[in-house]
Amino acid sequence: QVQLVESGGGLVQPGGSLRLSCASSGSSTSINAMSWYRQAPGKRRELVATITSTDYILYSNSVKGRFTISRDNTKNTVDLQMNNLNPDDTAVYYCHRRDYDGQEYWAKGTLVTVSS
Repeated sequence: QVQLVESGGGLVQPGGSLRLSCASSGSSTSINAMSWYRQAPGKRRELVATITSTDYILYSNSVKGRFTISRDNTKNTVDLQMNNLNPDDTAVYYCHRRDYDGQEYWAKGTLVTVSS
């Protein structure tokens, strides 16, 4: 059974940085894409960044240039380095996995709060 476990969420001041990590169980060869989504209170869940098995990367315009997504296939992890954070980045961040067979998996979510 595939499980996604997130870490790295917490409180950070505006302009600061935070690194999220997501560990996935199972075989990495089954993974088509790993993504990070986020959802702020009262807002819909939005895609933040995606990295595919072929290392194609896509960022939301709101985080482009500030966030960096990366993966380590040997560890089955995907990270999100978040720099120059602002209060609008405050949200629950969700790791998402999509396999070639169409199966999808969600992490429980980790809260990132950007405040002074």
